[in-house]
Amino acid sequence: MARAAGALFLLSAITFAVAASVLSATFDWPDILREPADVVLPAFTAGGASLVWTWFATAWTYGILAVPILLLPAALGRRGDPALRVATWAGAVSVVLALVGFLRWVFVVPALARSFAAGDGTTRAAVDAAWTAQHQFGGALLGEHLGQLLVVAWSVTVAVVILRTGVLPRWLGVTGLAAGALYLANQGDILATAVPGFPVWDLAGLIGSTAWGLWVAALGATLLLGRVRAVGADVTENLARSAV
Repeated sequence: MARAAGALFLLSAITFAVAASVLSATFDWPDILREPADVVLPAFTAGGASLVWTWFATAWTYGILAVPILLLPAALGRRGDPALRVATWAGAVSVVLALVGFLRWVFVVPALARSFAAGDGTTRAAVDAAWTAQHQFGGALLGEHLGQLLVVAWSVTVAVVILRTGVLPRWLGVTGLAAGALYLANQGDILATAVPGFPVWDLAGLIGSTAWGLWVAALGATLLLGRVRAVGADVTENLARSAV
């Protein structure tokens, strides 16, 4: 179980990094997310079908992450840990919310881009309003704000469990807390889309997401190498039952 979860963590981290790098090189992601519709939609149209498939790949390589998140309590032998159980569902929900944010570029944005490209001034004004509404709701609110908050909560909880129990190497817990804090700093950029003037650290998104992605990869590699110590709550419960 631990090795399966580790392999999937690694698979998701590596394939998502590749897809996101292609997206960044071809579509100036994530910087373009803060541009207006008259910049984003023509650029999206120019990207053609290959850009849509790049978004599709980015979405589902990240979506893989839901599976090892759900497997992690069993992999650590801590299925009875209530904090980890709640965090696991928070992490799984965060992946679903991120998928909504990513997949709107596959199922929603293409139609808006076509209407913007073919429309007159009135049509373009209407598309601009529709773009802003779906972008703020599906992107900023669901995918970025809620999705990132929940995944940070998951990773911080996992890090605390590691430090409290020693079920994985201590350095993984320390780096998990650090990566979570850095990733959380990106919320300033997201809140600034709704609250003009909100303090923003421009590098938070790049540094935070990179640090968090590397931590996920490190977690996967540690599990894959079989570094789990048999000190989990489930192991203790099984020993107690055997004694009875």
